[in-house]
Amino acid sequence: MGNPHFLVIPYPSVGHVNPLMQLCEVLATHGCNITFLNTEFNHKRANTADAALENFKGPQIKFVTLPDGLGPEDDRKDPKKLIFSIKTHMPHMLPKLIQDINALNVNNSITCILVTVNMGWALEVGHKLGIKGAVLWPASATSLATCDYLPKFIQDGILDSDGNPVEKKEIELYPNMPMMDTANFPWCGLDKTLVHHIAQEMQTIKLGEWWLCNTAQNLEPAAFSISPRFLPIGPLMASDSNKSTLWQEDTTCLEWLDHQPPQSVIYVAFGSSGVIDHNQLKELALGLDLLNKPFLWVVNSCDSNRVNNSYSDEFHGSKGRIVNWAPQKKVLNHPAIACFISHCGWNSSMEGVCSGVPFLCWPLVKDQFVNRSYICDVWKVGLRLDKDENGLVSKEEIKKKVEQLFDDEGIKARSLKLKELTLNNVVEGGHSSENLKSFISWAE
Repeated sequence: MGNPHFLVIPYPSVGHVNPLMQLCEVLATHGCNITFLNTEFNHKRANTADAALENFKGPQIKFVTLPDGLGPEDDRKDPKKLIFSIKTHMPHMLPKLIQDINALNVNNSITCILVTVNMGWALEVGHKLGIKGAVLWPASATSLATCDYLPKFIQDGILDSDGNPVEKKEIELYPNMPMMDTANFPWCGLDKTLVHHIAQEMQTIKLGEWWLCNTAQNLEPAAFSISPRFLPIGPLMASDSNKSTLWQEDTTCLEWLDHQPPQSVIYVAFGSSGVIDHNQLKELALGLDLLNKPFLWVVNSCDSNRVNNSYSDEFHGSKGRIVNWAPQKKVLNHPAIACFISHCGWNSSMEGVCSGVPFLCWPLVKDQFVNRSYICDVWKVGLRLDKDENGLVSKEEIKKKVEQLFDDEGIKARSLKLKELTLNNVVEGGHSSENLKSFISWAE
């Protein structure tokens, strides 16, 4: 058998594209060939983001596109609109694309279709064509297990038929897992059609023989007791280019960090889709001022205008730097970084763990609350930022917890130890490394 040829199809969002692209880079180092399918919109966007895709092009990674069915005026941040447009328009175009790809690769036709969640329809296409399938889950293995349990939760009366909790309570999904609040399940708050889509998607992706997880055995051991289908292959930290592929990065912040003392800078970032309301944004700004410590704060352009204009009388920010998007892995690995105020998205959580940086946890939605439980209660490498009676994380709370973290040598030591244990999974002979070799052999 020759080297496997993967047709890779991510759902078109940063949180899906990034880990799948990182996996592709690792697969390429093992001699695999990859055809990476972007939506036309995302591909165009990626190629305008500082020519990001140029960092990935090579003899083993090729890019192809299909339209997502939406017009230029449509809101692609609306998951319902995007998911159902893709499911309507792309499946019937994929067989012809596969035929064209195979015609150009007579001696190395596609052997496996690898998707992220929401793109399970491609596994159905591949199944009809006799092509193997696998899934990369872009969040934690615990959230994967939770979604897989969705039909059982409904059957057991924990959720109603639309996926809403019958009562708000904490449950233990599986022994030795953190307790989960039913109000923070990954689908809570979504339109009921999306909840039904998730339930259907979890059935569809069972056409994938492996559910790859960007995590490590030592981080979530209980999750891998649930199903032999779950395969930890992380942390996916291979990319030297460190490009998000979808956003223009401000690399000048690295030069700014070079001029800061070691372990002095507070890094603040809430991911590509984190939304903070006006009052909370103001408290955060004033809290950073109160600390009188250097900070690097990633905000979107809209919030940046609010910080610089709306709060200009109160917020000085003289010690800090505000950017719209940062090269996060490089930032977190910079010696000037002291701690990470994070929304606890899984990609950010993994990047923080692999950098050995302590966390201040500020989850915003869904599975981020479970990720916080891992960080603070299981791994013990971070502190919680608690809300006051008004539902805000106050400037005083921010100041108190940052100062507490700066003085906590135990958390710092555990963060470095967890980094070492986690990265050992991807060295030669490591648990994730061996899993990946087995997966590649299966895909041939």
